[in-house]
Amino acid sequence: MSDKKKKKQKTVYIDDGRTLADMSGVSRTTFFGEMRKRQSEKAESQREPRIKGATPFRTYMNAVRLMIVPMLVTLGIIAAAFLLIYLML
Repeated sequence: MSDKKKKKQKTVYIDDGRTLADMSGVSRTTFFGEMRKRQSEKAESQREPRIKGATPFRTYMNAVRLMIVPMLVTLGIIAAAFLLIYLML
């Protein structure tokens, strides 16, 4: 018995000349190289200066202070629901 696998025939594409634009000057390396360059330039221009000192901690604490009341209300509702279900059973 022969265990030879059949080779898959390679698909041959025929260029019929119907394209929207001439792609002869475009290669994968130049396209992605230019794309990376544009992304790095964009990232550098959009970069904000780093905030130093106690300012980030103050900002974080102000955000927590704003969220603590809604969080306690939500936890109270959940606790009441569990207590109600526990008493019913």
